[in-house]
Amino acid sequence: MPFQEVPTPPMTPAWYQRCQQAVHVQLADGQVLRAGRACIHILAVLGYGRLATVLLLPPCLWAVEGVYSLVARHRPFFARWFFTRE
Repeated sequence: MPFQEVPTPPMTPAWYQRCQQAVHVQLADGQVLRAGRACIHILAVLGYGRLATVLLLPPCLWAVEGVYSLVARHRPFFARWFFTRE
């Protein structure tokens, strides 16, 4: 669900600000994954479990988090080049 559509409560101003910074996934047990780890979890849910398992290994996880951070910091650039409207 897009964070803009989450009712208040449970959405708080602090959570709203965090969700603007990175993707978040809340698991059934209440655990919250953010940024690269959330994206890896989404891959696993979509059926890419083997890839997700490899990406969770420390060297790969560091790379995923680094790339996620780079893309998040330069979101307007990547949106202009990769997510254009047709």
